Amino acid sequence: MNKNYTELPNGYLETINNGINGVRKFRDGMTAGILSRKEALVRLKKLIRTSDAVVIGAGAGLSTSAGFIYSGERFEKWFSDFKRVYGFQDMYAGGFYPYPSKEIFWAYWARYIYINRYLDPPKPVYQDLYSLVKDKDYFVITTNVDHCFQKAGFDKERLFYTQGDYGLFQSTDPDNLNTYDNEEWVMQAMEAQGFVRNAEGTFEMPENGTLRMEIPTELLPVCPDDGASMTMNLRSDETFVEDEGWHKASAAYYRFLKNHERKHILFLEIGVGLNTPVIIKYPFWQMTNDDPNAVYACLNYNEAYCPFQIARRSICIDGDCGEVIRDLLEE
Repeated sequence: MNKNYTELPNGYLETINNGINGVRKFRDGMTAGILSRKEALVRLKKLIRTSDAVVIGAGAGLSTSAGFIYSGERFEKWFSDFKRVYGFQDMYAGGFYPYPSKEIFWAYWARYIYINRYLDPPKPVYQDLYSLVKDKDYFVITTNVDHCFQKAGFDKERLFYTQGDYGLFQSTDPDNLNTYDNEEWVMQAMEAQGFVRNAEGTFEMPENGTLRMEIPTELLPVCPDDGASMTMNLRSDETFVEDEGWHKASAAYYRFLKNHERKHILFLEIGVGLNTPVIIKYPFWQMTNDDPNAVYACLNYNEAYCPFQIARRSICIDGDCGEVIRDLLEE
């Protein structure tokens, strides 16, 4: 049954509109900033201490810095058999591969979800970021779907995951606007492929190194409410389910921004690329431009820049996000 959330303010729509307005406004070019790296670090440290609030906008670069890399050694460890049989070279490509059966498709996705949602990232970048802002009035908007903010200690009431969560399924029935935790299913699907738990409860390769690349048909995920097949709760088209929790987080983001208008607010963008700039990057530029008390900061590897119009109220620091955050933590 469809649910009506029109009584809640829509922070997602608000940020998209801000982003669209920003695209139209910033036509004078971009700059890497007017401060040296040392000056930028000093100024950003001070702003984190003295600002009334911090709005963190996080993209894939933050999780990449934390070690959630979708190719190379990590890919080889968990998906070498899929690579050998199907030929793709990274996890992302594997997520779109036209597998010959649903049993193989869901075997792949069980591994994908497990390592990117239920394992901790190799590096404590999110914990470091939390240490940096835990005593501030903060809010986080992110396009990441790996749950790393909550695992690092961030208050879930101050988080808005705009694009979904690897830990959630949704029904393929378009009338069902609920989402469903998938942890129990993921663990069963990992065991069904032959992974074994170690003393810490983490799955590892079996001693013989042989895995099954499919799950039993009876383990295919089915919605407990309507009996339809399940799919991932990830925004890829208009079928993405924005459930009650999503709408509440969207409203919380809206209220946070409204409650801090014209205050000394820091828009701290971390690891945001150009896949979905209209959700974080462009709105941050627009809100900084509109509020003379706001400051924009961008931490990014080879993509730290801002519009000329807000350069004097911007801080751009090029480099690995985790290393920059560590620098900010040092006295």
